[in-house]
Amino acid sequence: MALHMWLTVVMTALLTALPGGTGTAGSAGTAGGAGCAGAGSDARCWPVAGPGVRGRPAVLRAFEPPATPYAAGHRGVDLRAGPGSVVRAAAPGEVTFAGKVAGTDVVVLRLDRPDASLRVTYEPVRGTVAVGTRLAAGGPLGVVTDSAVHRSPGCLHWGLLRGDVYLDPLTLLPPWLLRAGPSRLLPVFGAAAGGTERKAEAAARVRGGRSPRAAPS
Repeated sequence: MALHMWLTVVMTALLTALPGGTGTAGSAGTAGGAGCAGAGSDARCWPVAGPGVRGRPAVLRAFEPPATPYAAGHRGVDLRAGPGSVVRAAAPGEVTFAGKVAGTDVVVLRLDRPDASLRVTYEPVRGTVAVGTRLAAGGPLGVVTDSAVHRSPGCLHWGLLRGDVYLDPLTLLPPWLLRAGPSRLLPVFGAAAGGTERKAEAAARVRGGRSPRAAPS
């Protein structure tokens, strides 16, 4: 199955080199919603919204880079998403492919970058927008299908490539959006306290116990 995944992504990479389809470029969907952060070109979103904190979906399997191009590994991240789940653009970009590759529905999004070097892949996903459509982060681009070809039913396989090199797609998201736990306010250490506060703190220490210097010898 690892070989199938490799063939799927390589064929997708080749297909993205073809000219775009007849779809009219434009904006589809709006950025924002659960699991999104930032605005404009810096906006980022989880591909599917989940029940976790800040809309975080469950990560079923993490990225496992192969030692060599033909070695075993997991060239992407699997997110829990049932058939029919809406799939969104993880970052602003243009849909360059939507169709079947090796029997699996695949959508490819080329991210908005000066060198156009990064491509995001989604499978098994049936595209709901035309090739050539430009999307803001969070814009819907397809739905998860019930594909028997995919190794883990009930999940979205999310990939990221620069050229032919596989990258961890989680690196697209800001750290606070990745955290599974709630945000916490931490105390600020080293801040200067006013004279009244320092005196009150010293008095509290004296009431709590004698200084070691004052202990009987």
